[in-house]
Amino acid sequence: MYNMEPTAGYSPTVPQAELYRSVQAVLPRETDNQQPAGCFNKGMLRWTLHKKVRNNPDNSLSLVWVLIKELEKAERWDSRKCIIPLLHTLMYAIIQTAYIPDELYKRVYDFCKRLLTYPHPYCTVGLSYTRQMKTERLIPGLMYQRMVTAEQRLKNEHYPFQERVFILADPVVFSGSLIPVLFGDFEASASTSAGFLSPFKHMCSVVQHSMQAVLGAEQCHWQKLAQALRDKGQDIEPYFQEVLAILEQSVEEGGRGDGGALRSRLQQLYSEIVSDTDSEPLCGGPLCDCPLPNPDMSLHLWTEDLDIWRELTKWLRSSCMSEQFSLGQEQEDFELGESPCDPMPSDMTRFSIMSDDSGIERDLPAGTDPSLSSSLDTSSITASWEQCKISPPSPREQDSGRLSRRGGIKLKPSAKDSMVLMQDTLEDHANQGGGGGNGGRGGNRGATLQRRAGASSMQNFPKQQRHFTARIVIMGDDRVVGRLAQAYYFFRKREARRLFLTMKVNLQFYYIPVCTAPAPNSPAKEKLHQSKGDLCSLGSYLSNVDPWYNCNIKSLDSTIHKLANMQQANPGRPKEPFISDVISYYVRSGQLPVFFTIYSVKITFTNMTKDPVEDVFLTHLEIEFPEFRQISASVRDKQKKSSGEVCGAVISMNYKKVTLSGRDVDKGISVRTSGAQISGIPSSQAEDLNCLTLTLNEAPVKTKSNTVQSKIRICSIKIRSLESRSFTLTPDRDSRRTYRDVQSIEVSPCLDPGYCVQNAMRSKFNLGEDKDAGLSKYMSKALPLPINTFAGIVN
Repeated sequence: MYNMEPTAGYSPTVPQAELYRSVQAVLPRETDNQQPAGCFNKGMLRWTLHKKVRNNPDNSLSLVWVLIKELEKAERWDSRKCIIPLLHTLMYAIIQTAYIPDELYKRVYDFCKRLLTYPHPYCTVGLSYTRQMKTERLIPGLMYQRMVTAEQRLKNEHYPFQERVFILADPVVFSGSLIPVLFGDFEASASTSAGFLSPFKHMCSVVQHSMQAVLGAEQCHWQKLAQALRDKGQDIEPYFQEVLAILEQSVEEGGRGDGGALRSRLQQLYSEIVSDTDSEPLCGGPLCDCPLPNPDMSLHLWTEDLDIWRELTKWLRSSCMSEQFSLGQEQEDFELGESPCDPMPSDMTRFSIMSDDSGIERDLPAGTDPSLSSSLDTSSITASWEQCKISPPSPREQDSGRLSRRGGIKLKPSAKDSMVLMQDTLEDHANQGGGGGNGGRGGNRGATLQRRAGASSMQNFPKQQRHFTARIVIMGDDRVVGRLAQAYYFFRKREARRLFLTMKVNLQFYYIPVCTAPAPNSPAKEKLHQSKGDLCSLGSYLSNVDPWYNCNIKSLDSTIHKLANMQQANPGRPKEPFISDVISYYVRSGQLPVFFTIYSVKITFTNMTKDPVEDVFLTHLEIEFPEFRQISASVRDKQKKSSGEVCGAVISMNYKKVTLSGRDVDKGISVRTSGAQISGIPSSQAEDLNCLTLTLNEAPVKTKSNTVQSKIRICSIKIRSLESRSFTLTPDRDSRRTYRDVQSIEVSPCLDPGYCVQNAMRSKFNLGEDKDAGLSKYMSKALPLPINTFAGIVN
């Protein structure tokens, strides 16, 4: 069985001993954080292992046996750090394996069920995979069928779910030699056999894999089946629809019985497909794996002109398969006429067109169709909207349009619409993953500083099922993360005003940290990188709390730069789709989010005629006085030692200091400093607390009456310059968003629009109760940004 000779066009069969060594090589170790090269090798080895077993069914089945044995050994030795990486690799192999015997299904299911007794996140991952394995054991091949159908958007009437991956790369980071590497990788992925094939080839793969998974080698001859499916051509769609109907009907029936009815129906369909090929037996042949194609992905450089919410709307409109999932005309016109990332309606100038009629349909002139007058073409809406944004209409234009009826949208938000937005803010108190600072204990977020992580396994409030899933992958440093937080904040505000995407699309966010590589032999640029600190602080945090993320995703930073150097050295070298394969693995296996609070900053300027503005940040907020920028740290320290005074400007700070006990303390001080940094991401795992950290550039002078720390944990703060000096403000290290001549700032967590909707509903009905009573006490007040990882936070 384990000879190394290739058969029937397969890759060579690999012995289990070699697969065992490959599995051991990819497991995370304690020294991975200190050896970045080791993480790079582990990510490459994991990709090589999956490619080695993808095209040979014997290799896939052997890998499943090796992985379940390793998981059972890790359970006996209590080696928990290896459990989640092994489990993700196992499930990824099970999806692609042609046929798995029931004995192996049972061992995997029993192991996942035993994980329910483990702490978070093992119990969460175990519960998710226990449910999948229970269904997969009763209905083999269901996971592959649903994944391909949703990711490739295959038209059908039985499984309405669709998914798409949007990859947003920061053009500041991906410039020069990195752009050809990124786009060339996706072109190579599209040209491979497992890339973006035609829908009919995907349908053939689904039919073939489903029949092999249910019937096995004894009742299914893969060569005859594959040849028959190829001969059918476009006529394969009715068989694809029937296979989906058979498996989905089995899911609705709950898999009752021993599966005999499912096998009987597929056996009958199999005989119908291959009956016309020849008179040879229809069974007794080997099985063939159907490689899992990469999902439908679109790559974008996130420039100022790109509106990700408009791209989602276009995809949603083009993906509506039937009338029951189609968009209303009013919603279509609204979304194309206005962008969710535009300023809020309260912040923009409105222009009205006067009308002489009463607005009542019966008062319209005879022969006027009310339906035509109440609707408006999309292009005219867009044109009029752009015109209003440029300049107000002239009096002549107003007169010419005085008697014309403009289409209006009168949507009264219902209680159901309000509940959809509020459900995203409902907290699951039973499953809040903790950080290292609190030992992973549960409890109320208001009383502890632990960071929430992990998917909710026990929903107290059932959420609305959405048929569309948009997986947004961002690539870059902290600047692109801050830009995502800003876009998500304004999107939620827009959805609170009028729901559209929230009711239909489930948003999943993923992050791949990539920094700008310093130019070779450029010490000045390296010194600049060191002075700014870690430019991928959020990626470094995720790598510390999730070892499997560190091995497979964080290592992509060095991999992309190495691929760029290799391509420059060998321009004609054939390209392997590595980056797109890793992204596919990430979006499929990374289903546990880590929640990061988005913070709001209100900015007031020294110029009184300039209106205050409001912005948001996620990772970092830098305050700097320009006149002290050129003074080096050594000069400031020497001046402090000689005169005892700190070189800088005097600022007043009123902040709420947080403590581990949850008893926040209000404090107010005045200090002299040349600048400060407010960080929302902990710098080390020992300080893993969900709060802000204020760091002053110079340690304040300690007196008998006042003792000030250089690092302060806060949840909100007000900073004001007491002298005539102004300072500059830079959110998330993004120089494109720098604010100058700032007089004061006010930093606090952003309120979630869902929480604001609930409070508005309570005030509308004049309920004389406490503001945190009723449903509000189960809701998160702050707006979190969930970034998906493989395991959440592993303590």
